[in-house]
Amino acid sequence: MADRDQQLTWRGTAAQWDRRLFDAVARRHWPAAERALPALGQAANHGVLWGGVGAALTAFGPPRTRKAALRAAASLALASATVNTVGKWTVRRPRPLLEGVPLVRQPAVPPWTTSFPSGHSASAFAFTVGLALESPVWGAVVAPLAAAVAFSRVYTGVHYPSDVAAGALLGVAAGFAVRGLARRAQQARAVPGDERPAAGVPALPDGDGLTVVVNTGAGTVGADVLGVLRERLPRAEVVECGGDALEEELAAAADRAAVLGVCGGDGTVNAAATAALRAGVPLAVFPGGTLNHFALDLGLSGPQDTCRAVAEGQAVRVAVGRFTPAPGLRAAPAGARPPSAAPRPPATGASGPPPAGGAAPTPAPDPGPARAAAPAPASGGVSASVSGPVPVSGGASASVSGAAPASGAASACGSGSGRVPADAPGGGRGEGGYFLNTFSFGVYPELLRHRLRWAPRIGGGPAALLAAWRVLRAERPVRLTLAGRPRSAWLLFAGNGTYHGSGPTPRRRDGLGEGLLDLRLVHGGGRPGPRLLAAALAGPLTRSPAHVAIRVRRLHISDIPPGTPFAYDGEYAQAPSALVLDTLPDALPVYRPR
Repeated sequence: MADRDQQLTWRGTAAQWDRRLFDAVARRHWPAAERALPALGQAANHGVLWGGVGAALTAFGPPRTRKAALRAAASLALASATVNTVGKWTVRRPRPLLEGVPLVRQPAVPPWTTSFPSGHSASAFAFTVGLALESPVWGAVVAPLAAAVAFSRVYTGVHYPSDVAAGALLGVAAGFAVRGLARRAQQARAVPGDERPAAGVPALPDGDGLTVVVNTGAGTVGADVLGVLRERLPRAEVVECGGDALEEELAAAADRAAVLGVCGGDGTVNAAATAALRAGVPLAVFPGGTLNHFALDLGLSGPQDTCRAVAEGQAVRVAVGRFTPAPGLRAAPAGARPPSAAPRPPATGASGPPPAGGAAPTPAPDPGPARAAAPAPASGGVSASVSGPVPVSGGASASVSGAAPASGAASACGSGSGRVPADAPGGGRGEGGYFLNTFSFGVYPELLRHRLRWAPRIGGGPAALLAAWRVLRAERPVRLTLAGRPRSAWLLFAGNGTYHGSGPTPRRRDGLGEGLLDLRLVHGGGRPGPRLLAAALAGPLTRSPAHVAIRVRRLHISDIPPGTPFAYDGEYAQAPSALVLDTLPDALPVYRPR
């Protein structure tokens, strides 16, 4: 009985202090706040205020800010759902009596839900904490607005101070919960594949011999990534740069370091991979972009994984996609089948992957019965022979011989140093290059071209919307000749390795050592929007009236119209009149814990 009396005493005392504080705020008169705070609280109804802030940050902010806005919106959604489903109906506390609250402050339509906890406060603090955990600067900017919204709920007489405090605590918890869920989802996404271990890579326990080039313009490069790097590998050299100087700095770092490290997004990693291939050094990837497709598919969830792999000398070999200009390539007559091609024998004394530029490799005569290549089953049960022609669509064929090294270069999976000749061209210079993730013609490069053109003027978000409107409204299918057959396509996609999902929107890869091109073709005709949607809905199929999906090792693309853009790993370039796509199996050693 005494315990119950004490409990009632504590509850009664807390309720008394709650009411006294409420009355003190009600009696307080701030002329500037009489209309401003009620209007602010009304603007926050149903999350409209925070939706507007998030939309503005997404439209005009850089990639890191857009990611923070998305995280803030998810935190708000979690807090709002918790308040309205659990909080309001568990503690059914009546709203305060409005005695003493000036009429000018009172809402025109009184809230009908229960008082505890405050949903406005929960949403405000959830949005702010979710934003601050990804972008502390913007979190600090928005925090006063969140505090004003929370205070307005007491000032207008619709909540007790304890309602607001409980809502704020719930919002903070929601922000941290969403961050934890996002981290667990990223760790689940980053599952190591079955790539071949790379023998002989150096172990650098303190980072001595590692040079890390940090792209300061990448999406999510922040003090946290650099802090982990400097703590775990204190003797590593860190070079921060961006813009036009990035490729030169990567090349210089690869020439002087035992291991080349890179911190940035997929485009930056592509440039670093090119430099590492040329210099014949291993690559250490510290994820620092917006999406980090390559790092996640490799099995790296964060900089801690890379630091541990470098310190212990653990690495794997990954395949690299290559696009090579082929100015002398001629389209085969309609109905003709291109000859099968076999790899040239490696030149004596040469090692490493063949160069990405220069003329296309000359196909060797068909070795006939001597070849012993097993068919590589395509997604969904369609088989694609890796030593002969494979149908692309409607009878077209793509030569899919093994990776054909150029004259004087050995196979990419040899035991040499992996060094590429110094005159091998890099990606993005119009002379050929490499891709670690994807290569494409059609609507995606056009979207990228328009977005890059308009983003400096109007921001990334509006530029993406404008690009989508321009492309879906006015774009025409690209006409190409694939393996000797003319084709009209809204999208030609080639992935470095097999992606999950057989439609035009692949998701992730289970491994990076496969050495096959995952080819997706969305046929031309009609409008791009309906065609792409139909191909997406037919995703589980390897063939449909809208698309085809197969796996090959090599593809000839010719009769490319002048000025046609192509995209590779998020970068954009103009295509030559003809290209050869192929893969270099086990070409690049990359650090990853085993």
